[in-house]
Amino acid sequence: MITGASSGIGRELALLAAKDRLDLVLVARSRERLQGLADELSARYGVTAEVVVADLSEPGSAERVFQAARGRNRAIDVVVNNAGLGVHGLFAETSAERELETIRVNVVALTELTKHCVPGMIQRGRGRILNVASTAAFQPGPLMAVYYATKAYVLSFTEALAEELEGTGVTATALCPGPTRTEFQERAGFGDVPLLKGPLVKDAASVAEAGWDGAKRGKRVVVPGFANRVLALGARLSPRRLTTKIARRLQENRRLE
Repeated sequence: MITGASSGIGRELALLAAKDRLDLVLVARSRERLQGLADELSARYGVTAEVVVADLSEPGSAERVFQAARGRNRAIDVVVNNAGLGVHGLFAETSAERELETIRVNVVALTELTKHCVPGMIQRGRGRILNVASTAAFQPGPLMAVYYATKAYVLSFTEALAEELEGTGVTATALCPGPTRTEFQERAGFGDVPLLKGPLVKDAASVAEAGWDGAKRGKRVVVPGFANRVLALGARLSPRRLTTKIARRLQENRRLE
């Protein structure tokens, strides 16, 4: 089961899963895109790819997705929580509803779907959880305060869960990409920030490949790209006030300078 599967990293992860001959449940808001992807995967790899259209910002949606994905008592052996939202701007000025939607998708739905799936995985003695976080998880992020905080939650939650699952045959992996070329930036309203113009920016396919490989090997945290790993480590070791100021400068676009 892959959420946010219609584009970007989620779509690339779906391609990798299908290449490994896994049957899929694809979840996103766009039926047209999902169905096109499902048809493509079935034709190329001979897998079964089912579509579940859902807006994970809506209360109760995670439960409905789980029930649909589990239909006819199928076992869910791999869960990829990739769906994500974000809002760019000063917290005092952004839409409260959009910030709350960000929390519901990035934190609440991710937690609920994981909660539904983990007990069955433990019972069967096998399973993988891949939660898509971000290098944003390693420091506070002015101008995207809520988004950065949600990704810190995803990283902390996944690392703790991985420790709890040790020895069960089930693994949990946090994928923490740095800046990545996807549609997410435009939807969040920060497509013109310096953060997305430097040499650290990666493409969705390479990020997905690193995350998928790491999940198959049971790694707890995957940060694609050597430079991103160095920066993530630096963020953890540097004074928080300094890393917060640096993060702000990277998020400031021309309208805010």
